[in-house]
Amino acid sequence: MILVTGGTGLVGSHLLLELTGKYDRVRAIHRPMSDTQGVLSIFSIYLDNPEERFGKIEWVHGDITDIDSLLNIMDGIDYVYHAAAEVSFQSGSVSALLYNNAGGTANVVNACLEKNIRKLCYVSSTAALGSAPPGTDITEDLQRTNSRSRSMYSISKFQSEMEVWRGIAEGLNAVIVNPSIIIGPGDWNRSSSYLFTVVWNGMKFYTLGVTGYVDIRDVIHSMTHLMESDQAGERFIVSSENLSYQEVLEMIAKALVKKPPGILATPFLISIAWRADWLKSKLTGKARSITRDAAGSSRRVACFSNRKITEATGIEFISVSQSIKKTADLFLAAHQK
Repeated sequence: MILVTGGTGLVGSHLLLELTGKYDRVRAIHRPMSDTQGVLSIFSIYLDNPEERFGKIEWVHGDITDIDSLLNIMDGIDYVYHAAAEVSFQSGSVSALLYNNAGGTANVVNACLEKNIRKLCYVSSTAALGSAPPGTDITEDLQRTNSRSRSMYSISKFQSEMEVWRGIAEGLNAVIVNPSIIIGPGDWNRSSSYLFTVVWNGMKFYTLGVTGYVDIRDVIHSMTHLMESDQAGERFIVSSENLSYQEVLEMIAKALVKKPPGILATPFLISIAWRADWLKSKLTGKARSITRDAAGSSRRVACFSNRKITEATGIEFISVSQSIKKTADLFLAAHQK
């Protein structure tokens, strides 16, 4: 029996699609306020009869921040995929990030140890990794150092990983995956899928920052392969290509038949933008759209090596251009209904 946390998210919904194709029953945690119908919508993209596969999911109300509910939910469970996470760059969400990500992961690890779970796969992020010298790729074995330039989301994912490593030291059989920015269909107003909405609405600015990108199908393939293998006590970067934000935004704009961003957001311009947005937020009470953390991340040049996961799984990554084209087609189909 398999348990999935974060089943209503981008990774979780595609993972459930994969697992329900292999197993008769899969258990998934969701909060009472979360919408499981979004998962059915993802299933309908890929399947002619999505209700049949969706019916294989045993949905249970739960919260990873509640250790007692986790212990009950893990009764009879053999394998756990932990994909639940809080994603935010808002300055006011620091406590929630640490509480949900690090605290929640500590609970998942403790419950897995208590219930003698056979194996855990934790979905981390490249944001949790260390930095490499200029001109070199970031690998799994780089030691992370404290840096004021890293976002609180990055710190929360790093602390979450530390909980998994602690569990491994205590005897937990586990693997960690560190996906880069994931491209794929999901909630078009959340997570990385929101990139397509932003470009669709007419994004004007771009930066010269560089990071990794990967198709959601490759993320799921990597996770399930590692869980079904003898790999344990290791982490794996899951990333297809390293590209600039300018290149990716231009690809998305072309696929959506929209004008690409044409104004370079210089460091000076970015610093003015996030400060102006901070003032606007204070005056209106609305959430920030450009935070200091997000601005800093947009300028960072970070290239990731996928050598370890390629050697471990033999995966041949889908190109970013192919991934963007398919996702854009799905975006357009959804917005033409």
